[in-house]
Amino acid sequence: MSLPNGRLTGKVALITGATGGIGLATAELFAREHARLVITDLDEDAVETLAARLRADGAEVLGAALDVSSAQQWARVVESTGRQFGGLDILINVAGVVDWGGVEDTEHDAWDRVIAVNQTGTWLGMKTAMPLLRASGAASIVNTSSVLGIVGSGGAAAYHASKGAVRLLTKTAAVEYATRGVRVNSVHPGVIATPMIQDILDEQGDEQPDIVRTPMRRAGLAVEIAYAMLFLASAESSYITGAELVVDGGLTAH
Repeated sequence: MSLPNGRLTGKVALITGATGGIGLATAELFAREHARLVITDLDEDAVETLAARLRADGAEVLGAALDVSSAQQWARVVESTGRQFGGLDILINVAGVVDWGGVEDTEHDAWDRVIAVNQTGTWLGMKTAMPLLRASGAASIVNTSSVLGIVGSGGAAAYHASKGAVRLLTKTAAVEYATRGVRVNSVHPGVIATPMIQDILDEQGDEQPDIVRTPMRRAGLAVEIAYAMLFLASAESSYITGAELVVDGGLTAH
């Protein structure tokens, strides 16, 4: 079936971490809003399966395997994007990993991996895609930070460090490109029911401590984050840059 014209009609959007959780919900929503999609993830088979499903629903999709910590792989994906679509209007940096260790408990290799994916991967995506985004003239970058990029939790040291870095990297990029046709904003999810924390939610349910502290007393849905991504990616947010959109059910409100 053909997709109706939507809020992203004709826009080219590149999404990392697109085969699960927030990335998947964002890819599906953007397809419904008639974006032309570049979907990426580590698992090439999963990417192609998702691409085939979205194409069957009428979307125009390029799928590509991507380790976001690799400059060479980013260069390949961005070059393929330009060749197939002729440009890029939206970059959604979702891909991320977590390690729950505190300052003393975190192993060096775990620290390096979290920083490489969450922090360096976000920077590499912006750096590599920026020439195409600047050429768009009205581009949007949305980086996925976290409420743990704003407040401390007493654990997950590498994750906090990486997401805090994404928050301020977003702001400095927003200032740098404000007059160059590229807006840059961050989204800060709270407790979201995704594969990253599903085991914890299955074990603890509504008694999970962060859910207990959340005024709305539930985990968020991946699609609720995707709608925040959609707003920041679309022309509806044309005067918003350098902002941090917190989507956490009120967790950081008190």
